[in-house]
Amino acid sequence: MPSPSLHSTPRMAPALPRAARPSGLRPLDLSQVVLHARGSLGAWQELNAAATIPHCIEQLETSGVIDNFRRLVGESGAKHRGFVFADSDLYKVIEAVAWEIGRSGTTAHTAWLDEMISLIARTQEPSGYLQTWIQGVHPEKKFAELHWTHELYVLGHWLQAGIALARTADRTDLLDLALRFVDLVERRFGPGREDGIPGHPEIETALVELYRHTGEQRHLDLAQHLIDQRGRDLLPGGGLGNHYFQDHLPVREAVDPTGHAVRQLYLNAGVSDLFLETGEAALGEVMDEQWDRAHTRKMYLSGAFGSRHRDESFGNDYELPSDRAYAETCATIADLHWTWRMMLSGDDPRHGDIIEREIHNALAASLDATGTRFFYSNPLQRRPDRFDEENAPAERREWYSCACCPPNIARTIAQFGAYVAAWRSGEAGPSLELLQLTDMSIALPAEVGTGTLHVETDYPASGVLGLRLTPLIAAEGARLGVRIPGWVRSGSVTAADGAERPLRAEELSAQRLELALEDVDGTVITLDMPPRWTRSHPRVDATRGCVALERGPIVHCLEQVDLPSGVEVDDLLVPTDATACMKEDGSLEISLLHRPDGGELYRSADDEAPARPEAERITVTTTPFSRWGNRGPGAMRLWLPLEH
Repeated sequence: MPSPSLHSTPRMAPALPRAARPSGLRPLDLSQVVLHARGSLGAWQELNAAATIPHCIEQLETSGVIDNFRRLVGESGAKHRGFVFADSDLYKVIEAVAWEIGRSGTTAHTAWLDEMISLIARTQEPSGYLQTWIQGVHPEKKFAELHWTHELYVLGHWLQAGIALARTADRTDLLDLALRFVDLVERRFGPGREDGIPGHPEIETALVELYRHTGEQRHLDLAQHLIDQRGRDLLPGGGLGNHYFQDHLPVREAVDPTGHAVRQLYLNAGVSDLFLETGEAALGEVMDEQWDRAHTRKMYLSGAFGSRHRDESFGNDYELPSDRAYAETCATIADLHWTWRMMLSGDDPRHGDIIEREIHNALAASLDATGTRFFYSNPLQRRPDRFDEENAPAERREWYSCACCPPNIARTIAQFGAYVAAWRSGEAGPSLELLQLTDMSIALPAEVGTGTLHVETDYPASGVLGLRLTPLIAAEGARLGVRIPGWVRSGSVTAADGAERPLRAEELSAQRLELALEDVDGTVITLDMPPRWTRSHPRVDATRGCVALERGPIVHCLEQVDLPSGVEVDDLLVPTDATACMKEDGSLEISLLHRPDGGELYRSADDEAPARPEAERITVTTTPFSRWGNRGPGAMRLWLPLEH
């Protein structure tokens, strides 16, 4: 299959496969996509630009990350602060700035970028090596403890930042510096040389993108070499075990997601990138199987991953405790990256559903309404007496000693435009595909036609999408494909002339509405989105006998702050006839049973149950899970027990 023509090949996106898969999705250039501030995702990008990115830049100074570089060139007398991988926080913030430049064209951070890149250049050793913790604290550990020193992980983020700057700002100085380190790694650990793989994956996906950016085969070969070495017991597991590092099986045999959740999901992004370029069937098959297991057995309803605080790891199948969920924000982000690459390699409609769930729930809940306070872990239940932990505090914090999540959030929000649409060629003609639903404008890729598609909607507040497309010169057979989320059970399509028809059964089952491009202008799509109760798989012990409330893509929860005096969230039951109605602010109003359940902690099953007060019906208001925790550290529940 020939590659797309050069005149329309995007240059500004985080993942740009070189190989063109038959009928596969192909990314758009971010310059073609505008997310409007009147929509939820566009408003989030504006908050990210105005508050989150500046906050991250400020925290790099106060946390010592930048001083760690300065002290190596004699510009700071402070001791090294932070973890061994703290340098990556700087690179992720630079990447966030780069994608914001691509989104808005801002020059607000130009002087800061100049200063940071100059500092990086002066700190880098002549060999190309740079890791401030190693250079300034433990030089004897250089490349000596790859399982723990994160040198290649940090380089991966450095490469991603450099590629982003090259694509959005046409400046290659940061990437040129990173390439010197890549050359060093290749000479040391490349094919035919010393064995060695990183304990924390990230370099793999970055190297594939470097190949895509430069066209140099050696970068793809190095990525494949690092991936192929896994499962050879190269990393000392110690008390953590080699499962923790995903070094227990060769990649092509590892069908079960295991170990440290972020590491597994970043590794999978790199493996899927490799598959996109090589088309190796074994890689595609194992990624399909592992993706299915991760999302049908080990994902929280919010789109979060990681069941255990110990090792920040996946648990067993269906091990999904609500109150002790680790659910690290970085794991959701890593899965978004992986699932996007899976979406580019296949046609599973669940991929778009998962990205939607992650963006609107787990990721949205990770920061507050100001864009400057963050959750590291994202539990689905907060007990009233819950104690604080460093990475699981009762309230969001401005920063963390392990600050991987806030910069990751900033860079992800800035690149949202990459995930909302794509195009594909087809036997009947090319199509533009709407993959996420938000208020936006999209300039058609040349293969599809000329003109701009405007999507006018307040989704996810409602399911109404108005489409305008002007002016238009459509390619022969050009179509518009609109993803229909898997939760949709009914809806309608109204043409420009007012003719209305229901969504057809085959459209709902395929999760895709297709329109001839010439018929799009003036069309209104309505997705019915009544509140619905959701049950978990019966093997999920933590939520057996419970239900959760959802509307559209939004998961709801109950917060103590919304309950009447004397009513605790843990004493509420869902009656068998429970219904919910929508309020103007996006919350839901439901009638529940209040039944305080006192008595002994344990009693004989043969004893008569103690008399309990009659259950009282009360009306309460839910909160979208994405907005919880903005009014104090009180109790919260997402899964509610059923009356029995």
